[in-house]
Amino acid sequence: MPHWLFSYGTLQKPKVQLESFGRLLEGHPDELVGYTLGKLEITNEAVLSTSEQLFHPIAIPANQDQSIQGMVFEVTEAELQSADQYEVEDYQRVSVILRSGKKAWAYVQRL
Repeated sequence: MPHWLFSYGTLQKPKVQLESFGRLLEGHPDELVGYTLGKLEITNEAVLSTSEQLFHPIAIPANQDQSIQGMVFEVTEAELQSADQYEVEDYQRVSVILRSGKKAWAYVQRL
């Protein structure tokens, strides 16, 4: 069964997609409602090597009038598990309803 995965950060990068999923993902723009962007310093060497980025964006719960723009991708169960392995422990995967009304997974700040 396919899943929808919302990305507002490094999962949109071709290198991250190729190393995490073995393919480039096809997606379309959408918005994560009720969150704002923060910045997280990455110390995991494997993630740093893949993303080539010291600071990653992180979705932080906010007011319903705030949102984060990003892309929503269709992924398999195995690819979703690969995304779980890529994201560091500061993130948690949650089910969200995007601006479009699509139900998707998103990685947000662990509370």
